[in-house]
Amino acid sequence: MSSDSRELDDSGVEEGPREEPEEDDEPRVCQVCGDTATGYHFNAMTCEGCKGFFRRAMKGTPNFRCAFQNKCVITKSNRRQCQSCRLQKCLSIGMLKELIMSDEAVEKRRMLIRRKRMAEEPTVLTQEQETIIEELLLAHKKTFDMTFSDFSQFRPLDRDVYYTKEPSSSHQFSPRAESQEEVDDPVENGIRFGSTARTPQSEEKENARKVKFTSLPHITDLSTYMIQNIISYAKLISAFRALPIEDQISLLKGCTFEIVQMRFNMLFNEMTGIWECGSLKYCVNDAQRAGFQRHLLDPLMKFHYTLRKLHLNEEEYVLMQAISLFSPDRPGVTQHREVDELQERFALTLKTYISAKRSGPEKQLLFPKIMACLTEMRTMNEEHTKQVLQIQDIQPEISPLLLEIVSRQC
Repeated sequence: MSSDSRELDDSGVEEGPREEPEEDDEPRVCQVCGDTATGYHFNAMTCEGCKGFFRRAMKGTPNFRCAFQNKCVITKSNRRQCQSCRLQKCLSIGMLKELIMSDEAVEKRRMLIRRKRMAEEPTVLTQEQETIIEELLLAHKKTFDMTFSDFSQFRPLDRDVYYTKEPSSSHQFSPRAESQEEVDDPVENGIRFGSTARTPQSEEKENARKVKFTSLPHITDLSTYMIQNIISYAKLISAFRALPIEDQISLLKGCTFEIVQMRFNMLFNEMTGIWECGSLKYCVNDAQRAGFQRHLLDPLMKFHYTLRKLHLNEEEYVLMQAISLFSPDRPGVTQHREVDELQERFALTLKTYISAKRSGPEKQLLFPKIMACLTEMRTMNEEHTKQVLQIQDIQPEISPLLLEIVSRQC
């Protein structure tokens, strides 16, 4: 080994320069006590025991006294009996206090060694993490049919008539099929949620021609279907079942919109902007025909493009769903510490999975990008709740289950 190599001290940290003899060089014997030496420590050939003794003695204020006229012969068997003579022997063979690293330097070196080992050693999922992923995958596959074959019995999607659009937006969706229905009256052209100044003429026209969110019945059925599947999904997760029923309800109310969007993202075609759900195809106009407004739909579309471009695999999607489900700050959650620990466990599993399974420089930023998507959904979640309640006030066709989910904001 070269002369600039380092020796680990008994704390597992390299300490001072070490030189190892060649095979035909001097025997590897500690010059202090005669024990087997491990190399040069602090400028002398010593064993690990004498190396540690010298470092501890020099870092303190040695006040050793010999009971036998400072003439003790230090051996492997008696080296602990006279510290004074042992220290003198260390100094006499040339061990130098100046080569002892400070506590700060030792800690810095320890961190460098850990980082080097982590960089050299491949990341591997633990058995517990493998089990977590397997359970989440099973729950997901049992509760999410990507072909939507069970959705055929619900009310059809009506795209024939569209009476609403938002006049305040400069970049609205303008469905071609309904373009001839549009007139100049600002109220008749659109619905403003909340208070709206109306003229007697506009009110008369609006009463004569009732506002109708034509795709709302189908979108309501679709939402109810997705919510039921997410409830079933959560109940298949053992950590969720172990929580109090009140916390289960609070967590489901908080995460449902987010998990619905994650599942739909798996079906999102980033080239066309279409959600391809088996034989069903959805565009953002369908959500607008159900009454949702652009200040939800615009960030929602941006979210779907951003997340889809990460090209997550199924394992990463299900871990992302679990992180959303186990959010300790949802309204009504009581077991904050337990839920927080569970969320941290899922987040660490996702981070480890990415390190173990992904390759290329892009993997370094994948985990923070996923977490940023989760944060973005929290904001959209609140806006979605508000718009659902506004739609219900105008056209009461929202299902009781969906209203129950959004009731946390009431």
